[in-house]
Amino acid sequence: MQPLPGEVIHSIAAGEVIDSLAAAVRELVENALDAQATHITIDLWPEQGRVQVADNGTAMALEDLHRAAIPHSTSKIRTQADLWQVHSLGFRGEALHSLAQAAQLEICSRPPGDESGWRVAYLPQGEPLTTYPVAMATGSVVTLANLFGRWPARRQRLPAIPRQLAQVQRVIHHCALAHPAVTWAAQLNDRPWLALTPGSSARGLVPQIVRSVAEADLHEGWRPAPGADAIGMDTGIYGLVGLPDRCHRPRPDWVKVAVNGRIVTVPELEQGILNAFRHTLPRHRYPLAFVHLTVAPSDIDWNRRPDKSSLYLHRLEDWATLCQGHIEALLGRHAADLPDAGQQQRITQLLKAAEPSSAYGVAELSDALPYRDRPGSLRAIAQVHNRYILAEQTDGLCLIEQHIAHERVLYERLQARWQLVPLTTPVVLEGLREKQLEQLQRLGLVPEEFGPNRWAIREAPEPLCDRDDLPDALLELSLGGNLDTAQVAIACRTAIRNGTPLDVATMQTLLDDWQRTRNPRTCPHGRPICLTLSETSLARFFRRSWVVGKSHGI
Repeated sequence: MQPLPGEVIHSIAAGEVIDSLAAAVRELVENALDAQATHITIDLWPEQGRVQVADNGTAMALEDLHRAAIPHSTSKIRTQADLWQVHSLGFRGEALHSLAQAAQLEICSRPPGDESGWRVAYLPQGEPLTTYPVAMATGSVVTLANLFGRWPARRQRLPAIPRQLAQVQRVIHHCALAHPAVTWAAQLNDRPWLALTPGSSARGLVPQIVRSVAEADLHEGWRPAPGADAIGMDTGIYGLVGLPDRCHRPRPDWVKVAVNGRIVTVPELEQGILNAFRHTLPRHRYPLAFVHLTVAPSDIDWNRRPDKSSLYLHRLEDWATLCQGHIEALLGRHAADLPDAGQQQRITQLLKAAEPSSAYGVAELSDALPYRDRPGSLRAIAQVHNRYILAEQTDGLCLIEQHIAHERVLYERLQARWQLVPLTTPVVLEGLREKQLEQLQRLGLVPEEFGPNRWAIREAPEPLCDRDDLPDALLELSLGGNLDTAQVAIACRTAIRNGTPLDVATMQTLLDDWQRTRNPRTCPHGRPICLTLSETSLARFFRRSWVVGKSHGI
């Protein structure tokens, strides 16, 4: 065995950091963000292996330019202790040196206050090759030419150009989400390719990235971390969620987590987000959610991967709990209090509503709801087709499907109070398989042998006890999964059926109970519950903005 030459060591390290066109863009963009840039322009010529990133950041003086591409040269850390106080995106001192090895590197930079800037070209080892003065605006322009030209094997194995561009686009989108105050512009082969305007938060960025989503479809909020005041910094979590009745995805590609300005992979936090959306989305659909953690630098170890795409986070379980709780709180906003963007297009005809004479009293419903004073903003007006409740709100109208609204109410009641009660007459089930028996045991419904291939059930969940279809309900529970699945099934079975006439008092009580739920936007199966028509939408539909006297309906 023998030690590797220095140039081989540096080539290996460079290959770990710069493995694609997107990785080169990422390193240059992160340097611009660390320089407090508010405007970043990216030019790409992928067929030529050429990249240029320009910014209006603080830039570098000539002395720093001469050292910028030397291995492990950085102004961001100096001692071992600094590794636990990292406030910047880049701190290894590898990016520019790796880029110098992977391409022909040139940097132009002009700090604020200097009369002109400097252009420096670098050798593959990171040492300055040429230095010239240059007229330019304040900031930096970094150019890479012939990317991977010195590594032909790497260049040959690059994916097709469209896939490379998709990776670059993903890098830009991720950086923009974590730094929403920055203006982004990208050109491809000297033509405009991508542009993102800044916003006060990520809520203004998402509709620019996902065109089918409007700002009104999103909820955002900030929650401080416990003990934030004690450490003297604003640690906490910013959350942004797509309302589940308006936007969801076929894949979990929009469950994103950022920590201190960088989007990273943290499976525990991502799973917590998915858990928060449980029983709010349709089957096989995934949420749109973004969380950004502001964490004390001493609680992060970035030295997990060279590209810093993952990290070691101290007190990870506490952050996961905080994250899930924050997402659940954002989802708990009342549906009737939200704007109705996008819903006007879904309304193709006006519904005629009339209050029917009720054939059933309140006591005949599967779950009797005593009338109370209204806690929410909805006032029941009428029932449509014995299926929908037409309600008035402060600024418009709502149409609520009675079955799934009641299903949401019952599901959350079962979550809060799961109770088994003795049966006057046991229910006998036949032909149960081993898995069904195990499932009944998990639910606390202890099956007792009652003859050959027969079992007696002597207790049942409270909502099912007085139902005629109790045997079928118990059989359905034996075929389910965990307790949560059983609660969903019971809520669906016992909710008011569509086609059931309701009087106004019963409708009002149902609306009140629904508005009290934690997740009022969708039923446990993910179906939307409420369609909202705001006064603004009604005015627009009936053209009430016309000048009086110019319309013929005075």
